[in-house]
Amino acid sequence: MYKSRKIAVVVPSHNEETQITRVVETMPDIVDRIVIVNDASRDRTLEVVRSLMPAHPRIELIDLEVNQGVGGAIAAGYKWCRDNGIDVAVVMAGDGQMAPKDFIPVIEPVVTGGYDYSKGNRLFTGEAYRKIPRVRFIGNSVLSLLTKIASGYWHVADSQTGYTAISRRALAAIDWDKMYKRYGQPNDLLVRLNVENMHVVDVPIEPVYNIGEKSGIRIHKVIFTIGWLLVRMFFWRLKEKYFIRTFHPLLFFYAFGAAMSVISIVFGVRAAALWMARGTLPEISVLLMVFAASVGFNSLGFAFWFDFEANKDLAKPRPGAGGGAGG
Repeated sequence: MYKSRKIAVVVPSHNEETQITRVVETMPDIVDRIVIVNDASRDRTLEVVRSLMPAHPRIELIDLEVNQGVGGAIAAGYKWCRDNGIDVAVVMAGDGQMAPKDFIPVIEPVVTGGYDYSKGNRLFTGEAYRKIPRVRFIGNSVLSLLTKIASGYWHVADSQTGYTAISRRALAAIDWDKMYKRYGQPNDLLVRLNVENMHVVDVPIEPVYNIGEKSGIRIHKVIFTIGWLLVRMFFWRLKEKYFIRTFHPLLFFYAFGAAMSVISIVFGVRAAALWMARGTLPEISVLLMVFAASVGFNSLGFAFWFDFEANKDLAKPRPGAGGGAGG
C-alpha cells in the first residue's frame, strides 16, 4: 500500500529468464501485487518465475500460451488489476530497464496529484541523448512528435517509454481487448485515453541501458508500423471525440487543410510535368499550387491550435480530484 492506495506492477515478460529475478528482487516494498505476464516465452522465464513465487508471495502469474505481444501482455495485466480492486497499476518491463528509484515519482501524480495516467520521460535531461542508442533516440523523437498530433496530448514526449502508472478510473474506462498488441501499445493507449478525457502527465526518469537487456525492436520496421498505427488512430480520435461526441469545428479546418494540401500537390505535379515536357513553368499552375499550399498550411495550423486548446486542461490535474487514483 502507498498512501492507502493498493498498488500493483504489471511486468510483461517474453524470454526474460536472465532479467526477471532482478526485477522481482528490486521491486519496491510498497507494491502489493507483482503481476508477471509470461507472454509465451520460449526460454526458462516461466520456470524462473515459478521458482520465485514461494519466496515472493506478492507474485501473481498470468501465463499466456499464445504470444500476444507486449501490448497484449500489458492488457492482460491491466484487466487483472481492473478486476481485482487495484487503485494504481504500474508497468515495469521484464528486462530490468526501469529504475526502482523512479517508482515513487511515477506513481505520485496518480496517487495524490489528480492525474489518471503518469508516464516516464527519458528526454527531459541531456542524459537520454548520451545513454539511449542513437538510432533509437532519433526513432523515439520522430514517433513522439507524431504521437503528439495523433493523441492530442501536445505536452507529452518520449511516447515509447513503458514506465507508466494508470488509475482505477482509467482502467475501467478503456476497452483493453481493443488495444494494439505490439510495440505501438503506448501510442495507442494515449489516443484512447484522450478520447476518454483522461488527465496525463510526464515525469522525468533515468534512461537505463546496457544491463543485459535484449531489445526485440527493429527501428526500421517499427517506425513505419507504428507510424501507420498513429495515422489510423488520429482519424479514429477525430471521429470519436470531435464528430460523434462534440462535433467540434476543428474538423472543418482539418478537412479543408487536407483538401487544399492535396490540391497543391496535384498542381505541383502538373507544373513539374509541363516544365519537363515544355521547358517552361505554367504560371497558373504554379500560382494555384502556392495558393493552395498556403491556405492548406494555415488551415492545418488553425486545426492544430484548436486541438491544443481543446486538450490543454488534460495536461493539468482533474479539478477537485483530491485523492487521485480512485474511480
